[in-house]
Amino acid sequence: MVWLRHLAINDLRNIREVSLDLHPGLNVFSGRNAQGKTSVLEAVGLLARGRSFRTEDSPSLIRRGAGGLRTRGDVARDDRSHALEVELQPGRRQFRVDGRDVVAREYQGRLEVVVYSTDRLRVIRGSMRDRRQFLDRSAGALWPSYRADTRAFERVLTQRNAALQEQSPDLDIWTERFIALGARLRERRAAYASRLSAALCQGFRPEKEEYRVTLLPEVPPTEAQAGQALADELRDLGRRERASGRSLAGPHRDTVMLLLNGRDAAQEASSGQARSLLLALVLASLEVYREETGRTAVALLDDLDSELDQDRTRALCTQVSGRAQALVTSAHPGWAESFRDQGRVFSVSEGEVRCA
Repeated sequence: MVWLRHLAINDLRNIREVSLDLHPGLNVFSGRNAQGKTSVLEAVGLLARGRSFRTEDSPSLIRRGAGGLRTRGDVARDDRSHALEVELQPGRRQFRVDGRDVVAREYQGRLEVVVYSTDRLRVIRGSMRDRRQFLDRSAGALWPSYRADTRAFERVLTQRNAALQEQSPDLDIWTERFIALGARLRERRAAYASRLSAALCQGFRPEKEEYRVTLLPEVPPTEAQAGQALADELRDLGRRERASGRSLAGPHRDTVMLLLNGRDAAQEASSGQARSLLLALVLASLEVYREETGRTAVALLDDLDSELDQDRTRALCTQVSGRAQALVTSAHPGWAESFRDQGRVFSVSEGEVRCA
């Protein structure tokens, strides 16, 4: 089991200084809105990934008047522990492991998190790029080679687009490389989507809803066939690509469909159904991670009780924290107190966090 024993936060949003000992199972943070509950979860996400799950504007995380922020944590893994630290200043991001400065690539993978937050409803309602990123980041947490494949494809995509814009004689070379990497990424993304769909069938399904993840175009069963399919797409789009100066087919353009009872959730899901589907996706990715790696990721569940009834939410928290560490926020102190016998309860007010 991997879990966060201790968390320290300095100058993140409205939090000046916080130091917390966490429970290996359930940790509930309660308080009114805009007091700093979500910021605690954001700090854990920053510690794990080096970036916020709420915004791409990293300097906005720094508390007003402070020159930078820092989040530190002691991570237990089997019989060992590591001290992780992320320091963020305008224009600068620094990672440390056990007090030693490291590059981002060496830092990644030491702590993994899965996040449920209303800010992330864009996975359900937002652009296709948001859905592709959800799959690619989740799969990248499982397989470092997947992250490497994604980065390699993005570099070749940039080079191929430049060749298209310049009508370069090197276009055929970049197209060949684009097809090889694109077919591989498509195949691996499809494999992860299949694993996720299987976990969705066995996981959290309120009202017995049916959830599924599908990809378009459909990916052939072998990498060679996927490569031929992508080559055919590029050939058919050749004139349009040269006119537009960009690659019009490939993993960066593919469709990710999130299906609710066989229908496109982006169009058909109510507000409550969209939240439930997002939660189901998060919990399914948590289960796939556990099955594949034999380790656990930390579940960050923000404002979990805003849509679900208390009995269902309590059962869900009990289930999740029985398999992994979970940090949950709630605006309802009474509901939070009901979990005291299962873990640790914290109160949050004006950026201060205390064990209740």
